[in-house]
Amino acid sequence: QVQLVESGGGLVQSGDSLRLSCAMAGRTFGEYTMGWFRQAPGKEREFVAGVIWSDRNTYYADFVKGRFTISRDNAKNTVYLQMNSLKPEDTAVYYCAAKRGWGTYTALNQYDAWGPGTQVSVSS
Repeated sequence: QVQLVESGGGLVQSGDSLRLSCAMAGRTFGEYTMGWFRQAPGKEREFVAGVIWSDRNTYYADFVKGRFTISRDNAKNTVYLQMNSLKPEDTAVYYCAAKRGWGTYTALNQYDAWGPGTQVSVSS
């Protein structure tokens, strides 16, 4: 059974940066595509970024391109989300997700496991 735990959220000001981490346990990390999603108050959970095997195989939602970078360390079973130039509209709970297999998965129901989430709040 896959277990995911996010960390690194917090309260920052507009323009600041944050780095989220997600550690995976329970299965072979390299067999999984990893994704980040977010859910703002009153809104549906949405895809943010994904990484397949290595940092050369990444894909993003249009609204974060150029600001966020997803990466993974297969030796540490960890995926990261570097968030730069944060905006108040980036305020949300950020979730890490794992999908067994390799592909560009962006839909919630494609993922097999989820972390509990970490809150990111950006003040103006």
